[in-house]
Amino acid sequence: MSKISAMMDIGKRSMMNSQTALQTVSHNIANKSTEGFSRQRVEHQTAPPVGSGNLRYGMGARASNITRTNNPYLEKQILSEGSDLGFAESRAGALARVEEVYNEQLNKGLNKYMGDFFNAFRELSATPESLATRTLVKEASINLANDFGRVSKQLKDVQGDLDGQVRAHVQTINAITEEIASLNEKVQSVEISGAAANDERDRRDLLLKNLAEKIQIKWAEGDNGAVMVTAGNSMILVSGHERATLSAQALSDPANRKGEQLKVFMRQKEDLPPFDATAQIKGGSLGAVLEVRDQVINGLLEDVDEMAFEFTNKLNSVHQQGFNRFNEQGGEFFTLESGKFDAAARIKLHETIRADVGRIATAAAPNSPGDNRVANVIANLQSQNIMRNESSTIDQFYNGIVGKVGVASNQAGHRVDSQKGIVTQLNKLRESVSGVSLDEETAKMIEFQKTFDASARMIRAADEMMDTVLNLKR
Repeated sequence: MSKISAMMDIGKRSMMNSQTALQTVSHNIANKSTEGFSRQRVEHQTAPPVGSGNLRYGMGARASNITRTNNPYLEKQILSEGSDLGFAESRAGALARVEEVYNEQLNKGLNKYMGDFFNAFRELSATPESLATRTLVKEASINLANDFGRVSKQLKDVQGDLDGQVRAHVQTINAITEEIASLNEKVQSVEISGAAANDERDRRDLLLKNLAEKIQIKWAEGDNGAVMVTAGNSMILVSGHERATLSAQALSDPANRKGEQLKVFMRQKEDLPPFDATAQIKGGSLGAVLEVRDQVINGLLEDVDEMAFEFTNKLNSVHQQGFNRFNEQGGEFFTLESGKFDAAARIKLHETIRADVGRIATAAAPNSPGDNRVANVIANLQSQNIMRNESSTIDQFYNGIVGKVGVASNQAGHRVDSQKGIVTQLNKLRESVSGVSLDEETAKMIEFQKTFDASARMIRAADEMMDTVLNLKR
């Protein structure tokens, strides 16, 4: 009788094991397209046998655990390469915006306005007494000054747009770290009882990858199952159930051409003051945005300011040596209120010339009608080394800026393509290891269904044996 009962018990456990396996298979199939999901499997273990005399009888099998098929080293590699991809894509996008500022294929740009300015002076040197030609010089000068301002303004506008991206990235990072901290708590509460928090771990791994795309991070898992996430030198983003909060704050900054600078602050805990973490943020989309905003664009603004400042100083020094139609010493041609800082945004045609083109000095001596020597000197400034300690012409200097932007943008695009290939290859490798194969799951489903049917038949056989034994007494 006990052996017949044992057969029923083994059959019942086998049916339960098959049900558990079939439920896991259906869970896998349902999550075939779920990002970050790892295929799960039921681990079966032989049940403890029982002894009778010199015989030991097996007691079937039991489900010991449900595990996920996962390669942690591959996951960390995907996280690292994904962070590089996020940096490359964000940097390429920002540089493409910068490149549009210097795109002269579709629109007339600073280089062409500079050429028009010098060409106007060449025409003026041919007819120095012509009011029409002097008016042409005035209009070319106004257009040139306006385009210096356009370049400066558009670069600052790109910085403003990148500030908006910084705010968006900060909000996303806060949302991700909050969920990671919550998942740490869930993983601990599930695994403290000995079960495996497979789905929670999959979700947490995915969030870590998403976080790495935004900011370069390091993470480690403790013995209790919770992860600690750090960034920079001293930024602890997540520790156990707690997480830090980032915020974007605009501070007054006289050294910034916009008058203020958006910085990223971090508050470790509610009772602690926030500290400036901008310099610590590297890698990821946020790191790329900050690099382009603070290094690339600020460098370009310094270049265009230097170009406007040196051009104005050299032009004014020549113009002040000449004489105008009223036999007066020439004054300033362009005005700059103060210094090199933000010169491109402040350069303007002098009001006296704007009001009367006769104030343009073309002669090298007074009472010299038709004298064009000063106009010739100004026209020849285009081919003289007046930039960077007289090491390059103004055209060479500007073309160097455009070339630098174009090369940086092109290299950024190539890096994106290369990094995408690496990440795609790693994701395919992960899919082969952890992904769900419908063919494989269908085969498993049929296998476990047949096991369930066989276990049911075993119970029916044991039931019939029990009836036979009971009928012996009738």
